[in-house]
Amino acid sequence: MNRSIITVVGKDTVGIIARVCTYLAEKNINILDITQTIVQGYFNMMMIVDTGNISEDFHQVSSDLEALGANIGVQIKCQREDIFEKMHRI
Repeated sequence: MNRSIITVVGKDTVGIIARVCTYLAEKNINILDITQTIVQGYFNMMMIVDTGNISEDFHQVSSDLEALGANIGVQIKCQREDIFEKMHRI
């Protein structure tokens, strides 16, 4: 399994989860765990996903998610789990 971490942060609006999840389903990316909160109008979501069955390059998927975020007014980052852990271990 190739696990990745997706974070979504920004001002809360209707349809953020739907748009992100629709993209993931289209790319055959399975959501393993998800948590989301809204604090004083700001949306924060973290997902652990399985990217083992994608047919595209991981960097393309990550770039697509960033573009999707810009389109809906949030910041979306997608990182491989091992990189995410190393960055947050410091």
